[in-house]
Amino acid sequence: MNKFLLNIFVFVLFSQVYMAQSTVSAYVKGNEGKPLADAEVSIVSIGKTAKTDKVGYFELRDVPEGNYLLSITKTGYTFYSKDITVKGKETDLGDVQLEYNPSSADVGIVTLTDDELNADESQTQSGVGLLQASRDAFSRASAFELGPYWFRPRGVDNRYTDVLFNGISMSKNDDGRIDFSNWGGLNDVTRYPMELAENITPSEYTFGNLGGVTYYNTRASSYRKGVSLAYSFTNRSYFHRVMATYNTGLTKSGWAFTASASRRWADEGVIDGTYQDSYAYFLSLEKRLGKNHALSLTTFGSPTRRASNSPNTQEAYDLLGKNYNSYWGWQDGEKRNERIRNVFEPIAMLTHYWKIGKQSNLNTTLSYQQGSDARSRLDWFRANSASPTYYRNLPSWYQSLYSEADSDGGTAITAAELAIISNVRNSWLNDQSYSQINWNNLYQANANVASAGSYNGVSYGNGITGKRAAYLVLEDVNEDRTINLNSHFDTKIRDNWKLNVNFNYQNLQSDNFRRVKDLLGADFGLNYDDFSAGDEGLFDVDGTQLAVFQGDKIEYFYTLNRSSYTTNISTEIELPRWNVTLSALASYSESQREGHYKHYLYQNNSKGKSDLYNGWDIGMKARIEFKIDGKNYIAYDGAYFTILPSLNEIFANPRVNNVISPNISNQIINSNDLSFIHRGQKLKLRVSGYYNEIKNATEIARYYAEAGEGQEYFVAEILTNLAKKYLGGEVAAEYKITNTLTATAVASYGQFTINNNPNVYLLSDDIQGIQDMGTAYMKDYHVAGTPQQAYSFGLRYNSPKFWWIGASVNYLAGNYLDISALPRTQNFVNNPLTGTPYTGVTEEQLRTLLAQKRFDDQLMLNANVGKSFLIGKYRAGISIGVNNVLNNRDYVTGGFEQARYSNYPDALLESQRSTPLFGPKLWYDRGLSYFMNVYLRF
Repeated sequence: MNKFLLNIFVFVLFSQVYMAQSTVSAYVKGNEGKPLADAEVSIVSIGKTAKTDKVGYFELRDVPEGNYLLSITKTGYTFYSKDITVKGKETDLGDVQLEYNPSSADVGIVTLTDDELNADESQTQSGVGLLQASRDAFSRASAFELGPYWFRPRGVDNRYTDVLFNGISMSKNDDGRIDFSNWGGLNDVTRYPMELAENITPSEYTFGNLGGVTYYNTRASSYRKGVSLAYSFTNRSYFHRVMATYNTGLTKSGWAFTASASRRWADEGVIDGTYQDSYAYFLSLEKRLGKNHALSLTTFGSPTRRASNSPNTQEAYDLLGKNYNSYWGWQDGEKRNERIRNVFEPIAMLTHYWKIGKQSNLNTTLSYQQGSDARSRLDWFRANSASPTYYRNLPSWYQSLYSEADSDGGTAITAAELAIISNVRNSWLNDQSYSQINWNNLYQANANVASAGSYNGVSYGNGITGKRAAYLVLEDVNEDRTINLNSHFDTKIRDNWKLNVNFNYQNLQSDNFRRVKDLLGADFGLNYDDFSAGDEGLFDVDGTQLAVFQGDKIEYFYTLNRSSYTTNISTEIELPRWNVTLSALASYSESQREGHYKHYLYQNNSKGKSDLYNGWDIGMKARIEFKIDGKNYIAYDGAYFTILPSLNEIFANPRVNNVISPNISNQIINSNDLSFIHRGQKLKLRVSGYYNEIKNATEIARYYAEAGEGQEYFVAEILTNLAKKYLGGEVAAEYKITNTLTATAVASYGQFTINNNPNVYLLSDDIQGIQDMGTAYMKDYHVAGTPQQAYSFGLRYNSPKFWWIGASVNYLAGNYLDISALPRTQNFVNNPLTGTPYTGVTEEQLRTLLAQKRFDDQLMLNANVGKSFLIGKYRAGISIGVNNVLNNRDYVTGGFEQARYSNYPDALLESQRSTPLFGPKLWYDRGLSYFMNVYLRF
């Protein structure tokens, strides 16, 4: 009897298991319904894999009921992924069609370099476009044809883009931007994001921002099993790249392991005096713990050392060409660059995957990131500027000096004066000890500085004597320690109703200080403000000694702390002709500065903890899709949310005090876009219109201002209550002329303008207090940093024999110079002696002097070609992409006004000079660039 009951129990148990599992099947086909054999099919979350047979058929057996992401890869075809619902004994997906694209065989080939991904001092662009590279024709053109080095879609800055690894945001707390160098070189493991939510489209994993969301899942079992080897040759910031990736796949014992490594390097880039040496590593280990649990440990980092290039006035470019870089000079027969960035910020993540029943999942990630970002620069103490582009070292200075002096006396420039001007120009053209940093002179200057154990009556400390540095190399260092905890829960309330809940906690401790990197032959430097006298110039009043040595901190040292708690809930409902997604945000954060130096100007408000700055963010997003029929759709996206100020915005001058920026508040974002989408067999079309508005923004420009002969001081220019408006439309069309020839046409027309007159404040390291400069009249000026119109047309031929060739013509228009706020305040026209406007000021003259410079429209041609091979079990390929084929060097990738002349008489005089003394500082495009890649996979 007991045996009989046991048999019944076993039968019922196996019946339930059997009924709870399904077989997933489909036929995979290419163009014109051709069956695709040997396509790799997988459901990563449960480790199910298969390959298609000769007729393109596959089966995944014993798949538990639930919701999964199905992925299919095939050499020469676009990566395919789709959310599927498994229910009942058989889940037949019918025919699945992959889009023919032989260039997809190129493993992780990205024809853009770090310069095009990073938004550092060498340009103002961002990496937004690259992250959208697998979307529609517009996104692909934005990524590879128009930019991102040249173009920002919808004018969106890096600040408004989210990149997540396992739910952990890669945005920096200091300025809200993404530092792509944290995973630079890891193309193999970041080739296929798990989610790409463009623009304001709601994401399943976070609330998102204006620039969209890119989500990466780094589970080892999600990567293709095997080995990938690649070598790339290019001519941008690096010349060579080697990359290797290995993945075990999911073993029978439930383990999976992925490793990837790369190196990128160049002894000198296209721009004179630049170089790069970067490594990268990625390790992921996963262990399945039964059917419902898995643990994943991931770590990656990219130690990078790279030299920067300077922005220059047009005068310097006219003298020495577009590759001129003022940051380097000869030392012992080698080029030495003063602006070196050393960055290494590795991160480790532990993720737990938990499948709860048939319909729900809970994924939780704990991460820790710690590292250093150090950026060097030359500094000087009671000495003349060491920069060759300091305005008094340029020919224009001597030209203006003699011209203006002679005009007062009523005489012409003398022959002797003309000879001086000619000699300076010839020195610039022919003598690099004049046009570049003269390191030998700096060492000699340090050797000649007399030292007597004290400075201005202040003792060096501890009987220190020797050579005091007049010139030295310093590093601005940022050392972050960041803890993140992220949890993502999703469930199917019904077959057509999905719910996502996200929670994130982040804690940041960021040490910021300046460090002595090189004393240039001197024995020590001074932790003292050279604009001051006596003991009134101590950067650290409580310091034990005035002298500092190599490796010591100097000038400033403070810590920024921030804790934030964020909750996001989203839900998606699918109806026969409607699809509705709603997303809500609530976030709270606390920010605080703790100074470690007692600054002589702010002895009561520099050392110790500042007031706590806290606040909430709230937001709502919605997406509504209406299916007209099987090929035509209408989609509306809307968002309204706030963004708390970043740490650099809250503490406007953290180097010297705890002061919180005046009149600061949360940004308010209002965004709407409406699209018509057609998805036909031959024609794919999207037409979109959008309106984005940003209110209450705070922007801070930090720069060194000239303050007398050879002297500079650091200032912060604060704009508050700033509003911007982004209005425009996009058209993207892709048409298959034949099965192998495809035409792509993209158009983007936008108007990105400042929408009000913000408030302006000025802070300085050397002047106490906050200077209220009043209102800046900036309304209707254009947002800088990107063309506001862009057009692209391309043709691509994909041969059935797995080679391809393509070309595109791209037109960029409406690119503007970044303006300075100070010249657009009332102080510009008011005489400080009388408080009334200068004599002779007219509205017409003001409009001319303060007009925003629009750069010339530009035409770019790009081309690419490639071939992939199948040699037994080995896959190989080669591709070559060439951007800017015509070597157009006239495109300005970034530029800004100098704020040196912020009063009407000086600005008027400057406008009358044939060569301005303080013309805009510009970066130019580097001309023709190429990227060749060869790879082998097995």
